[in-house]
Amino acid sequence: MYDRYIIIADTKFEFGINDYGEIILIDEVLTPDSSRFWMLDDYNQGKKPMNFDKQILRDYLESIKWNKQPPPPIVPKEVIEKTFEKYQFALNAITK
Repeated sequence: MYDRYIIIADTKFEFGINDYGEIILIDEVLTPDSSRFWMLDDYNQGKKPMNFDKQILRDYLESIKWNKQPPPPIVPKEVIEKTFEKYQFALNAITK
C-alpha cells in the first residue's frame, strides 16, 4: 500500500485445515479488525503514530475491566463513533 502512503504495521492471518488436509485461510485479512495501519506521513521512529484500527474499543473494554464473558457490556455511543471514524478513515485511505 506504499502508493497510498499507508504502513501495515502488523496484521494477523488465521488458518485452518479443511477436510482434505489442506491449509486454508479462515478469517478476514487486512482489515482494521486484524491489522494495524499507520499513515506514512505520521510515522517517526521512536514515536507512536496514530492507529486506524479497533484500539479505541479495546482500550475502553480494558478500562472497564470486562471479563470477556457474555453478556458484553454496553459500549458508549462516543466510543462507537470514534471507532467508526477510524474504520471509515482506513477505508477511504485504502480504497481511494
